[in-house]
Amino acid sequence: MDADDIGAWLRLLLVPGVGRETARRLLVAHGSPQAVLAADPERLRCDLGDRLAGELAREPVDWAPALDAVLAWQGQGSDRHVFSVGDPCYPRALLESPDPPLLLYATGDVALLSRPAIAVVGSRRPTAQGRDHARRFAQAFGEAGYAVVSGLALGVDGAAHEGALAAGAPTVAVVGTGPDRVYPPSHRELAHRIAAHGVIVSEFLPGTAPLPENFPQRNRIIAGLSLGTLVVEAALQSGSLITARLANEAGREVFAIPGSIQSAQSRGCHALIRDGAKLVECPADVLDELRQPGLPGLAAAAPAAEPPAPVADPLLDALGTTP
Repeated sequence: MDADDIGAWLRLLLVPGVGRETARRLLVAHGSPQAVLAADPERLRCDLGDRLAGELAREPVDWAPALDAVLAWQGQGSDRHVFSVGDPCYPRALLESPDPPLLLYATGDVALLSRPAIAVVGSRRPTAQGRDHARRFAQAFGEAGYAVVSGLALGVDGAAHEGALAAGAPTVAVVGTGPDRVYPPSHRELAHRIAAHGVIVSEFLPGTAPLPENFPQRNRIIAGLSLGTLVVEAALQSGSLITARLANEAGREVFAIPGSIQSAQSRGCHALIRDGAKLVECPADVLDELRQPGLPGLAAAAPAAEPPAPVADPLLDALGTTP
């Protein structure tokens, strides 16, 4: 994506009051960010009301600094990518989730985002057994041909990424910061390994700090990229339960590993199982549930070697509509 395209997307997405849903409606109605910004003001007032139409007519105060930050980040290496819905490299699984991000930043091999994937998530403070489960299950998924998706957090997330790397398999880290930040800082070396052998993905602008409200947003991307989500250990108030709920809403499989009834870190998993998540005791339980012909034990969904057929308007096709 060139500077003009990035600038148009940022102009649209940074307008106060224009969230993802409104932006999607505008894109369906007009066809592109550039067309939205050039639209007839009277039509915009009819569609959006005076206040929001007026905001669209003005350059957001943070637009120029944001564009400078994105272009500076993108210019730091050929492994830095900015892409939107409708782009050929946008992962189909994420596109088919209920709330796909409109603009993504990625460091690493973006083709890996189209590999069939399993999310492995759980507590930031797992037991030693939970950490071992995360690493062992992720390694088995990698050896079976899946990419492993997680959130680069402490605990289960980090162990899952490590397990995939140990298998020589791709791993995807979806972060709740800008693509230029590593959080927690103790995972800096792990993040470099993931960028070299997998991909790090964010929907947040470069420079974005690890704000608490970012992580539930990031969880929907973890769920959306994956055919299924495995929760290893989780307390009842864990963010991993948000990921599991979002996976269920996206029509994806949810799996949970049971634990001791005396462990607070097992109560979230037990709640998921009571609500219909599949109880698993070994990696084969997950792999068998997701079994498809193709790869050993599974099929590659939307393989990179067979991109979707071109359409007259990729953006509108991606948004699930036609001109």
